[in-house]
Amino acid sequence: MSKIAKLFKPSGGSSKDRKGGPSAQEALFRLRETEDMLTKKQEYLEKKIEQELSTARKHGTKNKRAALQALKRKKRLEKQLLQIDGTLSTIEFQREALENSHTNTEVLKNMGYAAKAMKTVHQNMDLDKIDDLMQDIHEQQDVAQEISDAISRPVGISEDFDEDELLAELEELEQEDLNRHMASVTLPSVPSHKLPARPASSRKKVEDEDDMKMLAAWAT
Repeated sequence: MSKIAKLFKPSGGSSKDRKGGPSAQEALFRLRETEDMLTKKQEYLEKKIEQELSTARKHGTKNKRAALQALKRKKRLEKQLLQIDGTLSTIEFQREALENSHTNTEVLKNMGYAAKAMKTVHQNMDLDKIDDLMQDIHEQQDVAQEISDAISRPVGISEDFDEDELLAELEELEQEDLNRHMASVTLPSVPSHKLPARPASSRKKVEDEDDMKMLAAWAT
């Protein structure tokens, strides 16, 4: 018997005793009813305390005896209200504990059912067969990869080329393109007559401009 199943194993005692105990739902229902009843009593006492306080204020010093009686009743009501507060706290704690116990019991039951279901499923599984199946899957994956590699490999074409030869051939092609471009360029013809001389003033101006450019270049 599994450990989870042992948790739900009936305890000792007669069947009459086990059947006579209240269920968690019944106990929670009773506790909630008690809480509602005490809450209503609490509200009633708070109203009565306000009434007795109003009575004491109304009589004041005019009728001290009536005012004191009202204050005494207020004190008794406050004492009852304090007792109800303590009782409600105890009932609330008991209800929360019972709710948690009921929740834990349901969780454990569901976990037990799940464990039994897993055990039933695993009974139909053979670990040796699973290992063999996984090995077959890996082998078939390797075969499929080899087939893909073989199909994608070029047939009848060798790709063993010398990279240096390819670079040299590329340089030759570039030089041929450059020579072809230079041959197509037409240079201007040299004039056959003598060019007119530049005036002295213009030549001087140009020389001065050249000197200024040289000075500027040195300065930078």
